[in-house]
Amino acid sequence: MDILIDLDGTLLDPKPGIIGSVQYALAHLALPVPPSDALLHVIGPPLRDSFPKLGVAAEDVEQALVLYRENYSGAGGTRTPAMYDAAVYPGIETSLQALLRAECRLIVATSKPHVFAKPILREKGLAHYFSAIHGAELDGTRDHKPELIAHIIATEKVDVANALMIGDRKFDILGAQANGLRSIGASWGYGSVAELREAGASALCAQPQGLHRLALWMLTGHG
Repeated sequence: MDILIDLDGTLLDPKPGIIGSVQYALAHLALPVPPSDALLHVIGPPLRDSFPKLGVAAEDVEQALVLYRENYSGAGGTRTPAMYDAAVYPGIETSLQALLRAECRLIVATSKPHVFAKPILREKGLAHYFSAIHGAELDGTRDHKPELIAHIIATEKVDVANALMIGDRKFDILGAQANGLRSIGASWGYGSVAELREAGASALCAQPQGLHRLALWMLTGHG
């Protein structure tokens, strides 16, 4: 049994690091900088899609990404890389442990570049739960969930009939559907219940503590 799991908004709350880095990029491009709560929509989709919606001209999107990554990785001289400014959701480790005991194979499927996802998961003490950590490339390859999930299925030889995708945004749900996977919408994250239902999530889970029971029930008929 294989379970693909999104990172931001599902395993971790990444709000301070992601939004602070977006604000850093906008400020350095001399663009209006919205307050944090007005930028929650950037958590989940690829930044190449989000920056134009924030007023970044098409020809400046790659420069915005360079600036974002400068702050996010700490390359700009920040004391601590902003990528580590994230918190593990309470209860998520309990569910990961239970899924491993049930002999599930856990795989991270994130639109975040894997060069960031891997050290973040190590720093937060979660990397050892996963047999593989897959993300986008810095050049935008596999930025979008349908492409990323297809790559994971092929690379990891995932049995689609005995697998699930878990994520908090519609992009996770739609990516799963595009590849024939059932899905669980993690409604504790940044996608609303309405967004997840409209996208067609197979089921919704309100709390990380209950995730393993729902996932196992969907895969085996037993919680």
